[in-house]
Amino acid sequence: MSERVDEAALDLLFRNARTHNSWHGEPVPDAVLRQAYDLARMAPTSANCSPMRIVFVRSAAAKQRLRPALSQGNLAKTMKAPVTAIIAHDMEFYELLPRLFPQADARSWFAGKEETIRVTACRNGSLQGAYFIIAARALGLDCGPMSGFDNAKVDAAFFPDGCFKSNFLINLGYGDGNNLRPRNPRLDFAEACAIL
Repeated sequence: MSERVDEAALDLLFRNARTHNSWHGEPVPDAVLRQAYDLARMAPTSANCSPMRIVFVRSAAAKQRLRPALSQGNLAKTMKAPVTAIIAHDMEFYELLPRLFPQADARSWFAGKEETIRVTACRNGSLQGAYFIIAARALGLDCGPMSGFDNAKVDAAFFPDGCFKSNFLINLGYGDGNNLRPRNPRLDFAEACAIL
């Protein structure tokens, strides 16, 4: 039976975690980015398909490549963030299934089936992106996930071969607590759930 994490961990990961928009200047070490990925990759995807791909945009040159794709409301905070993760999914993820899911011919479930590929890549890549947020928080990083960008421009700038498709962005760093808005309400259990 799994052990339950303590209340402090729940606070860190969920209850007290916020979407950050401003940052201390402290850099995010490569080792922390690697650790966050190594944690996130362990969470489940269908047939272990693991379609998420991440580009960590850190250098000034890379930030300038990202700049034209950002909405006005996300521009300043993204330029100031120590790292921006482009969460993307690999549209050819199924080519790795002989290694990732060797117990069946899972590649044949996808090869040549564009809609199945698209839906599976997006669903499981989104799941993995959410796992990555939780992993980053667990390692002490603050996150600012967002849409508010032009996917086609990001894909042209960072994935010109067309195999990867951007999904969403996450600004990463150590938040300074400035510009935090009051937490918006969430739906109650009875509004969002049913037990049948």
